[in-house]
Amino acid sequence: MPNEQKRFVTGPAGRLETVVTLPEGAPRGLAIVAHPHPLYQGSMDNKIVYILSRAFIEQQYITVKFNFRGVGASEGSYAEGKGEIEDVMAVTQAMREQYDTGPEPLPLTLAGFSFGGAVQAHVAQQLKPSRLVLVAPSVERLQAPPVVDHARHILVIQGDQDTIVPLQSILNWAAPQTLPVTVIPGAEHFFHGKLHVLKNVILQSCSISQAATSLYP
Repeated sequence: MPNEQKRFVTGPAGRLETVVTLPEGAPRGLAIVAHPHPLYQGSMDNKIVYILSRAFIEQQYITVKFNFRGVGASEGSYAEGKGEIEDVMAVTQAMREQYDTGPEPLPLTLAGFSFGGAVQAHVAQQLKPSRLVLVAPSVERLQAPPVVDHARHILVIQGDQDTIVPLQSILNWAAPQTLPVTVIPGAEHFFHGKLHVLKNVILQSCSISQAATSLYP
């Protein structure tokens, strides 16, 4: 069974609450999962954060979900997205310091839902992850930058019935990048009744990108 551990890491605004899940065998990579908006009940207990985390755990990743500053037991207060970008950087650095003990760094996956997805688009500019998984990212509200030159594998998943992050806003952001978007028909923002489809899309994408990496290192 995977080993789940609750712990705190030092962030720029105080301690950050995290849950780290370690695979049974040798890890394939490190996945950092970011939750939706802190001011609208977003936390690492969100069900889509859970789906993202489970998908990476099943793929043998060291998987980390955490609460942004001011959420749960994390210290500090909401910082308009800029501070939350720093939170992801701090969590990633702490995990790399602890688990990147081999001759090569673990492949990094950044993932997030809604607000957390847009935050990860910003973080990708600096961390250059191997994989970026964005579920209904609020790219318009957080003015997310282009990502195609900052991650090797990119998966953007969107519901066509989303009224919080409209599909058109995702397409407007993706089109100049020639970035494909995976659309789940009938899904709204929280993917009610579509969570199994969401997880399958993520797992299939992980399998395809791992196969591509082995063929084209």
